[in-house]
Amino acid sequence: MNTAAPPADSAVLVSAVAAAPACENCRAAVAQKYCGVCGQRVELPIHSLRHFATVAAEDLTHADSRLWRTLGALLFKPGFLTREFLRGRRARYLPPIRLYLVLSVVFFVWASASATHNQFRVLQFDAATKDAPKVAVPSGARAKTNIMDTLPGESAEQRSQRICSQITYGGPWPQRLAAPFHRTCLSATAGYGRPLTESFLHNLPRAMFLFLPLLAGVMMLMYWRPRHYYVEHLLLLVHDHAFVFLTIIISWILHALLPFAHGLLNTAVTFYIAWYVYRSVLVMYGQGRWLTLGKLMLLSLVYMVSGLLLALLTMGYSALTM
Repeated sequence: MNTAAPPADSAVLVSAVAAAPACENCRAAVAQKYCGVCGQRVELPIHSLRHFATVAAEDLTHADSRLWRTLGALLFKPGFLTREFLRGRRARYLPPIRLYLVLSVVFFVWASASATHNQFRVLQFDAATKDAPKVAVPSGARAKTNIMDTLPGESAEQRSQRICSQITYGGPWPQRLAAPFHRTCLSATAGYGRPLTESFLHNLPRAMFLFLPLLAGVMMLMYWRPRHYYVEHLLLLVHDHAFVFLTIIISWILHALLPFAHGLLNTAVTFYIAWYVYRSVLVMYGQGRWLTLGKLMLLSLVYMVSGLLLALLTMGYSALTM
C-alpha cells in the first residue's frame, strides 16, 4: 500500500494552526491579533497593576481609534461620514445609529438637568426674610394678584386645586380627555411646571427618533433625480443631527468656561451649524450650489413646520401620560 507523504505546505499550515493560541472566549485558534470567530482581541492575562493601567490607558486614549476619528470627522467634515459609510468604509468609524443614540442621550440628559436646575434656582427662598416686616400698601393702591400666586396660608395641594378648578378643558373628546387634563394640571402646578418639563424632555428623544425617518421620506421626494436610496437620506440626517447634538454640547461647555462670551458663542454656533448642514448636503448629493441652497431652504421650512407639530404632539402626549 502506497501512502504519499503530505505536502510540505500542508504540514507547515497544520503546525502553525496547532501552535496558534486559543481564544479565551470561544477556544478557537487565533492566528493573528483578533479571533476570527468571535472578534475578541488576544491579550495576556492581567497579572499586575501596571499592566492593568496600561491596558486601561490604551482603551481610553485609542478606543479602537474609532471614537476620536469619528468625532473629528463629524465636527469638521460635513457629509464625510455618510459618504464613507456608503462606500463600505465602516470598520474605522462608529456605527451611525450608535453615534446618534449616544450623543442624543447625553444631549437630552444635560438639557433636562439644566432645565431642572434653572427651575430650582427660580424657586429659592431666603429664610432670613421670613420674619421681615411687611411692606405697607397705600390705601388708594389696589393689590394685583395672579392665579398662579400662592395665597396666604395656602398649602401646595390647595393651590393646585384652586388653580385647576378655574382651568377647564374645552378641546375635542371632552369626556375622555377632561379627567387626564385635570390630573396633569394638578401634577404640573404642584411642581411649578417641573414634572411636565421633565416628561416632555423624556419623550422628546423618542419623538425625534420617529421624526427622522419621516423627514428622510421628504428628502427622497426632493432628490428624486438622480435617484438615491431611502437609507442614504436617513444616514445623512442621522449624522447631521448627531453633529448638532455634539456641537451644542461643546457650546454648553464653552458657555460654562467663558461666561463673558455668550453672545459671540451663540452667533458662531448658529452660523457654523447652518454652513455645516449646507455643506453636508452639497457633498452628499453633488448638485449645484444654488440648487442645493434652494432645496435646503424648502427643507428647512418643512423641518420647522413639522418640528413644531412634533413638539406640540409630544407636549400633549407628555401631559396626558404624566
